[in-house]
Amino acid sequence: MLRNAKSLSSQGKARPHMKLEPQLVTPQTDTGSITLADRAELSCHLAKQFEKAGDYEAACEAVDEFWPNRKGPPKLEGLEDSIAAEVLLRVGALAGWQGASDQTEDSQETAKNLLTRSIEIFERVRDSRGAAEARADLALCYWREGSLDEARVNLRMALASLADNVSDLRAIVLIRAGLVEVDAERLDQALHFYNQAASLVEQSQDHALKGSFHFEYGLVLRRLAAPENREDYLDRALVEYAASSFHYEQAKNIRAVARVENNLGFLYFTIGQYKDAHFHLDRARHLFLKLKDIGTAAQVDDTRARTLLAQGHVVEAERLARAAVRVLERGDQQAILAEALTTHGIVLARLGHHQRSKALLERAIKVAETTGDLQGAGRAKLSIIEELGDKFPAQELVSVYRSAIELLKDSQDPSTGGRLIGCAGKLLDLLLAMETKAPMPADHGWEGFSLKKFVRNEEKAIIERALRDAEGSVSKAAHMLGFKHHQSLISLLNTRHKDLMKARSTVRKRRRHLIALPKHAKKNASPASESRPASQISVLHVEDHEVVARTVAEILTNQGMRVDSCINGSTALKLLKGATHYDLIIVDNNLPGLNGLELVMRTRGIAHRRATPIIMLSGDDLERDAWRAGVDAFLRKPEAIDKIFPTVGRVLKDRKRKSN
Repeated sequence: MLRNAKSLSSQGKARPHMKLEPQLVTPQTDTGSITLADRAELSCHLAKQFEKAGDYEAACEAVDEFWPNRKGPPKLEGLEDSIAAEVLLRVGALAGWQGASDQTEDSQETAKNLLTRSIEIFERVRDSRGAAEARADLALCYWREGSLDEARVNLRMALASLADNVSDLRAIVLIRAGLVEVDAERLDQALHFYNQAASLVEQSQDHALKGSFHFEYGLVLRRLAAPENREDYLDRALVEYAASSFHYEQAKNIRAVARVENNLGFLYFTIGQYKDAHFHLDRARHLFLKLKDIGTAAQVDDTRARTLLAQGHVVEAERLARAAVRVLERGDQQAILAEALTTHGIVLARLGHHQRSKALLERAIKVAETTGDLQGAGRAKLSIIEELGDKFPAQELVSVYRSAIELLKDSQDPSTGGRLIGCAGKLLDLLLAMETKAPMPADHGWEGFSLKKFVRNEEKAIIERALRDAEGSVSKAAHMLGFKHHQSLISLLNTRHKDLMKARSTVRKRRRHLIALPKHAKKNASPASESRPASQISVLHVEDHEVVARTVAEILTNQGMRVDSCINGSTALKLLKGATHYDLIIVDNNLPGLNGLELVMRTRGIAHRRATPIIMLSGDDLERDAWRAGVDAFLRKPEAIDKIFPTVGRVLKDRKRKSN
């Protein structure tokens, strides 16, 4: 998950800069015609509008009379308490925003101190609305640091004081409460807050507020889309982002428009559309640098590093990841720094710099835990197992995995469950390799310990909890665990945890074969028109990665199919030139002997294989080349392995229709 593109509106109505600037002259130059209190109120009002438009420098200039030294406290002499509280609120909010933009050290701590003083005065003069607004900004400071619990407390108190208030301020507090829950991976709670805010936002005339709402709602939909395999969520997220951009443009908030571009870049990165991702990231970075917002520009660099890493451009990804960390180290947005450190650590692992990678990932964990970002710490721990699991002793892996489970136990993000299961599988694979080694000496103190048994027990506990929470529904439990298809969970139950089968709800008898007829087929179709039973389907899988080969074989054989595995492209071609019947061929691209693309093209040249469906399952970015070579479907591994069974069914039905 990225925190790199949050859009957080301030309160009040947006005004174009051309209307604000003439008014700005009045309190600064015509000091004799209006009172000090009036000048303070007008200065705060103007600063609020500039803040709303994302122009923090102009906002600071608006309150320059009362905050001439931005590193010091504001001048409050001669102001009544209520006006002084308003100045403290405005200056505190600006200190937080400006500090996040230019990565000023201790800026959030300074902002928190100013806002806390503001709250104390507002409460003393019984101004509950002013106190609520100040708490909403104080919560933002805690959120920027990653201190989510403290942010929740302040937002809860703000909402309590606005319980019967139908206003833009209440909508803003609800939206900020939602973004805190998104970072905590409590997506259901986030949607709950956004749904409460929806009616208030609809009534509002505030474009910046509307932009913020659509932005955050789109972010949740994007987070849910990939784990739940919901393309409609991606479409809805794009609609929300488009609405957000429109309203931010109306509010003249170019900074927020840039944040939308950044999130669009991240969205396209997650679905593998890298050209579109770079297009939007280029636009975002250009706008942020134009605004001299180096902090958020660094977050764009972090997103681009992830994109380049996914494309296999590891050296360039390392350069950008390192640059992002260097900038973010200067400020105090610790949770964002932890994410950037995690990205850099992953990139270094891919480059083979294992010790440096481990040091950075451990630093990311420490930074996240110190600031209270438990989810960020847990994700960094999983990255250690995913990237470096075969480089360090078993006792370290056990400790890392156990603590990761504890840190991530409250996560509602389906992808987190999938990563936990994946890490358990990786540990099991490592154990298989360790079994051939000599046993440890008795004086090592490990007598009787079995890492394989430990990891299986941890995996079993997670699956058992998911089945319990899903009331026995395997489909629901698979979704909770981050699987894109429930057959993957069924495979785990059948092969590793058969005793959990009793926790399943009663399986309804299927009315059709697993490889089903098209929906429009007649109920009384003749046997000749029916799909073949899965038990009669034979598959050749060409894959040199043992874990992937075993996983695909488990998925398909558990459905009754016969799977022959081959690890070499040249050997596979010899098999395909022979007479052995195969209904389907699944190939990787990076194969010894003959790569997947060449194997597909050569196979299409074999007379009795020209009509055989071929699926390419590869981690390479070559979908277009695969289609040209002659595949019937392309799936990206590892994330799309769970789609293998439904894809097999689809291509077999498509081929049957074409042959008829």
